Amino acid sequence: MFYLEKDDGTQEKRRLKQAVFIPFLLAVCMFLSFILEKGMGWDFHKAGIYPRHLEGAWGVLTCAFVHADWEHLFNNLLSFFILASVLFYFYSPLAGRILLLSYLFSGIVLWCIGRDNWHIGASGVIYALAFFLFTSGVLRKYAPLVAISLFVVFLYGNMVWHVFPWQEHDPTSWEGHLGGLLTGVVLAIIYRHQGPQKPVKVWEEEEEEETGNCGSEEAGNRRND
Repeated sequence: MFYLEKDDGTQEKRRLKQAVFIPFLLAVCMFLSFILEKGMGWDFHKAGIYPRHLEGAWGVLTCAFVHADWEHLFNNLLSFFILASVLFYFYSPLAGRILLLSYLFSGIVLWCIGRDNWHIGASGVIYALAFFLFTSGVLRKYAPLVAISLFVVFLYGNMVWHVFPWQEHDPTSWEGHLGGLLTGVVLAIIYRHQGPQKPVKVWEEEEEEETGNCGSEEAGNRRND
């Protein structure tokens, strides 16, 4: 005697909650940091990255929590929350590691190649996540992950145009965007064999083996005859 456990969607709900927990927590920290800065009349711009200067190197750890204005904040919060949640949902075994490495190395690349000015905001890690998700789906050739790649292209396809300087004194940190792009692509290549993979159709291999065995048996029978 056996019974089937009723699937009421509990596991899926738990998986979704786990996927949004860390992105939501980090997004709240970004929001509270901005509120604290503006509410107290402080200026956190020196918590950003100042390329190739030691005093600006600490910004690799803090720049994502500093934003220029409300528009800058909400654009980054929304994009970060969506992309990070997708990462944790579909790449849960790797998500924490990818997020941490995206955060660190997008900032390090910016510190190496950026203009001599203070760079703030979470756009570097956002670009890293977007290009990791896109490149991973293409490399793994697994339908659900390819769908995520198309989803990223649909929502954020225009991001690629912001990794180049379009103005002589471009106020946008295109270097941070470029650093994120490079980080995301490299991480996708390095970790392409880890995490979710395209299922192998084992039944096809077994069928070929059975066919081969049957052929051998028939040949043996003919020889015996």
